This record gives sequence, structure tokens and C-alpha cells, in this order.
Amino acid sequence: MSTQSKFRKLAAISAFAVGAATLASSVSADTWRYAHEEYEGDVQDVFAMKFKEYVEDNSDHSVQVYRFGELGESSDIMEQTLAGILQFVNQSPGFTGSLIPEAQIFFIPYLLPTDMDTVVEFFRESEAINEMFPKLYAEHGLKLLQMYPEGEMVVTADEPITSPADFEGKKIRVMTNPLLSATYNAFGATPTPLPWGEVYGALQTNMINGQENPIFWIESGGLYEVSPNLTFTGHGWFTTAMMANLDFYQGLSEEDQKLVQDGADYAFEKILVHIDGLAEEALEKIKKASDEVTVTRLTEEQIDKFQARAPQVKEKFIEMTGESGKELLSQFEEDLKEVQADK
Repeated sequence: MSTQSKFRKLAAISAFAVGAATLASSVSADTWRYAHEEYEGDVQDVFAMKFKEYVEDNSDHSVQVYRFGELGESSDIMEQTLAGILQFVNQSPGFTGSLIPEAQIFFIPYLLPTDMDTVVEFFRESEAINEMFPKLYAEHGLKLLQMYPEGEMVVTADEPITSPADFEGKKIRVMTNPLLSATYNAFGATPTPLPWGEVYGALQTNMINGQENPIFWIESGGLYEVSPNLTFTGHGWFTTAMMANLDFYQGLSEEDQKLVQDGADYAFEKILVHIDGLAEEALEKIKKASDEVTVTRLTEEQIDKFQARAPQVKEKFIEMTGESGKELLSQFEEDLKEVQADK
């Protein structure tokens, strides 16, 4: 299916969301509903299908997976999860940050390194990830089952970006996330929040000049067709999280709670294998599909100019989140130091 066809399809399937939500309440309790933010075959979809595989292979339960657009945008599927219509949701902190401000920590530029081994070890071992975040999510009615990385963030724009000066006057699409807006303000751009369904058209009509996403999503969504200049800025990884409605999870038997957690752990291990080499594969597909694409990898000197602007975003994060954010950031940085010391 072409990229434009995907977006045209959204108009038809959005009408399905209301009907599906009504139908959901009548489905038997052993059919669990799980929605995510990506297309068939993308990282979140692979994770969801591996979770489904584990649950269905190890119990009598079944899992119904809904992909991007089938039940609305990211905000819609979170609302449905909190309302108990959905049992599980996969959503990035880019959107969850409006509900849980501390989740925006992943959008502090140059906080996370970009080499995969360090990133994976951090997600496995981090006290901030595995102990502090679950408590924060529980306060908002969510059981955090797994956080995992999807890929290094890459900027696409109407021309190559090599310095903050190149961002001046450019409208860069961001998720509806205040700290991500602060990042692009710091970088010199004009951050423009847009839901995902509007991004391709906005790039095509020059309503915006660029956006950021992991490279597999740039390929899957066809963003390189309308925003062909790719820049690897080294400023972070795209992170996402699988969650359950907390009341639903707490109402499960101990056996089913273990099934759910084991299924999430199984999917986590499978997704780490899946994303290894995925960025390189996606970039090759993009290069083969278009001769208009340019690829810019910033030098250390060029990165330094962007990195010098990161502290103001860190200060903004603390301002937004208060003492809890300050404690989380401190633990986050300590965890990173421990992981990097072991390398």
C-alpha cells in the first residue's frame, strides 16, 4: 500500500473506532484488546504480535491487536485504555508525557547515547526505568509492563541540517509534548505539534519544513518522499512503553499477572533482536527508493554546537516536573554512568 493510500485509509477506518469501542464491552473477558501507534510490521506491531504469540501459546486467552488509526490517534487509544475499553496500550513518552510529565525525560537531547549496546544495557539495568517509572505510571492508572528502545532519532527536512543556524525559520513537527517543543526551540527551530495522521500532508504542502523519527518509521511512513534530507544528529533514541489498565491488571489472577509480565518480557527480548540492524536496512530501502534523498551524519564538532544547547532543556524538564523529575533525572544519569563504566 502506498503512503498516501495509508493516509486515505485513515478516513475510512476512523469511523470504525466508535463501533469498535462499543463492541469491546461485549467481548468475553478472555479476549484482551491491545492497541499501538504503528503500522503492520513496524516495531510496536512486532512487539504486540510477540506478546500475543506468548499469551496464546501459554493460555486459553486471546489478544486482539489494533494498529495505528484503527481506534484513532495516540490520545484516543490512551483514553480507551484508561477507560478500560482496551486492556493494553503501547505508547511513546512523546504522547504519554502529557499525562505523566516525568516521561518526557527521554526528550532531553544528548541524555541517552546512540550506540545500541549501551542503550539496551541501560534499559535492562536502569533503576529509573525498572523501579521508578512503574510507580509513576501506577499513579495514573497504568501498569507499566515494559519500556524499550525503537531506534535512533533522525531529523528530516527540506534541506540538510548541519548547525542550529540551519533550523532558523523552520517549522519542525513535534509530538504533543512540551519538552520536545523546548528541545527544538533550543535547537533554533519553530516546533509545531501535530498528530501523526497529519504529518505527511503537512510536509507535502510545506505547512511544516521537517520532523524527527527513527529511520524505520521514516521509511515505513514514506516521509522521505516529502522530506528527503535526512540528518543524524545523535541527540537521542525513540523510546516506547507497553502498559496495561491498572484496574484490569490488578483484577487478574496471580497466574494471569505472571502470564502478562512473562509475555511482555518475551516480546522485549524478541524486539531487541528485531531492531538490531533495522536502521541500516531501512536506510538502504530509502536510498533505493529515491535518488533525491541526502544523508548527513554530523561530525563531533557539529554535534557540540547542538549539545551546548541541551542544558536549557534539562532545566526546563526540572521546571516542568519538580522534585520528582529532579530525582528521576539524577537516577537516570547515575544509571547511565554505571552502564557506560562497564563498557
